[in-house]
Amino acid sequence: MLAAGGVVLILAALVAARLLTQAGPSAAAEGPVPPEIMAELTSVPPSTFEQADRSGVQTMPIPIRASVQRGPTGLPLVTYIGAEYCPFCAAERWPLVVALSRFGTFSSLRLSHSAADDVYPNTATLSFYGSSYTSPYLEFSAVELQTNVRSGGTYTELQTPTPAQENLLRTYDVPPYVPASSAGAIPFLDTANLYTVTGSSYDVGLLRGLTQEQIAAMLKDGTTDQARAILGTANVLTAAVCSATADNPSEVCGQPVVRTQEAALAALPAPAGAQ
Repeated sequence: MLAAGGVVLILAALVAARLLTQAGPSAAAEGPVPPEIMAELTSVPPSTFEQADRSGVQTMPIPIRASVQRGPTGLPLVTYIGAEYCPFCAAERWPLVVALSRFGTFSSLRLSHSAADDVYPNTATLSFYGSSYTSPYLEFSAVELQTNVRSGGTYTELQTPTPAQENLLRTYDVPPYVPASSAGAIPFLDTANLYTVTGSSYDVGLLRGLTQEQIAAMLKDGTTDQARAILGTANVLTAAVCSATADNPSEVCGQPVVRTQEAALAALPAPAGAQ
């Protein structure tokens, strides 16, 4: 009986270990983004973007079509508001980094993951906290509101939004642009007051159990489910940015898949009741 009990305990330990390894990346998946991952995100060839098209995109941006919002330097302004605990933010950062890397350069991005005790736990991602972005075509303003570390009933505060960022939330992260039940939801992305995105544009579950290295490597083949979702969303976000930059640079905005998505965005109806 003692021997049998020992076998049961060993089997239970093995099953528990297996479940833990399947649950997703560990909390140690943090730190500077390795150069090889950045290379995967910033060197996607046009043919792979064409392969991905937008077939993996579940939710298109919402048209705003106000006057182009510009940053301090006069360039069109893209604003991101999210938090490190948020799995939907975790998913949306991937295509956002890929899209914006077609127009400029990120520095000091960090590896991160969503909260371990939320839906889609430990979704592998990047974080904009402490990073910078330079581009001759646009400006990027990002804020990560909270960490992925729980503090009481919420998560530890990380950054405070600027008045301009809060104003965007109050103006466009509310009805009629989003349902009343989703007002104030993150991630929130504003592309120069032309288009907004609230929530993840694709199925977060596609990233379940994957590391940052695995996700980045999957972008080499535009036919994988992950590439169709991430690169497809990147194509749509790229088209939205091209709408704000007067289709510059031409080597990006002139790509067939980007032109197609820009036309698709232009055809979207504005929400009923929008100003």
